[in-house]
Amino acid sequence: MEASSNLPVDPRDFARNEARVERGFWSKFKTLAGRLPFAEDLLAAFYCARDPASPRQVRITLMAALAYFVVPSDLIPDVFVSLGFTDDAAVLYVALKTVAGYVTEDHRRQARRVLAETTE
Repeated sequence: MEASSNLPVDPRDFARNEARVERGFWSKFKTLAGRLPFAEDLLAAFYCARDPASPRQVRITLMAALAYFVVPSDLIPDVFVSLGFTDDAAVLYVALKTVAGYVTEDHRRQARRVLAETTE
């Protein structure tokens, strides 16, 4: 399976997005895990983006979506809990649809395990 070459993100942004995700993903996720209806998808995207076996373009796409989740000043501010994550969910949905064949059952299994531990 070959990753699409028409992905909507610039590969040069990968390092910056990866750094943002490293700095802020887990703290934000742990704070919100029980309230995010897309938490499992978010974690599966995280594990796929961090998987060295994932193609570079897949990692670039998912890291961009994860960085969008981490950055607090996005299209709809996250302080509006009921609406604040609709844009994050939409960005994640598009990214996951773009790379759907690369998010494996192993990525999802890791996501479910961490989600169960985080929301206990």
